[in-house]
Amino acid sequence: MMTGMTEPPRLRHEYKHQISPLEDLVLSGRLRKLFPHDRYAGPEGSYRVTSLYFDTPYDSALREKLDGVDRREKFRLRYYGTDTGFLRLEKKWKTRGLCGKRSIRLSREDGERLLAGECHFLRDCRDPLAAEFYSKLQGQCLRPRTIVCYDREAFSYVPGNVRITLDRNVRSGLGSVDFFNPQLFYLNVLEDLTVLEVKYDAFLPDVVRMAVQIPGRRAGACSKYALCRRFD
Repeated sequence: MMTGMTEPPRLRHEYKHQISPLEDLVLSGRLRKLFPHDRYAGPEGSYRVTSLYFDTPYDSALREKLDGVDRREKFRLRYYGTDTGFLRLEKKWKTRGLCGKRSIRLSREDGERLLAGECHFLRDCRDPLAAEFYSKLQGQCLRPRTIVCYDREAFSYVPGNVRITLDRNVRSGLGSVDFFNPQLFYLNVLEDLTVLEVKYDAFLPDVVRMAVQIPGRRAGACSKYALCRRFD
């Protein structure tokens, strides 16, 4: 059973860096002293994120990312930890350098129906995201392409609606769409590097700006989906 949209659509700033193990060690120690973990955090402060990305037969989402197209979007299914009973269908888009995301909740049964190529149930949901996804499954032939998995440590700071994430052990399902298989083999695609992401609304508070500073590092493009598609 699908439920309504859980996140209001909004445009946010998003910066990404790839950092070394030593930089990760220093930065994570600093962040733990300054900011609380988010609500998904486990006993050690982190949790696993598993996403199944959809793309067209022509890999439009992948090519637009690699070509730096200003207006682009991608769709994915996602669950946290090992709880496959709590799925999210998400659309993420980028325009004029800003990012937006919308999501609705799906059941495990809904996810399995999508993997089996059955999507007509989406018409029964009044949420516009479900209607859009159904339209693009039909009109653009969106299909599952690959699984992306990583271990995330996330922090939040209320002023500016800031979210800081450290994504470690980014790994690819090697083109597999066996989304619910706990024994699926994954290949690490970033060796020992960590992906640092900083997301915020209208402004980035100085305390966060100073906390995430890493000498010699500049923000750059880093799509975990694109990284994992290299090994399909």
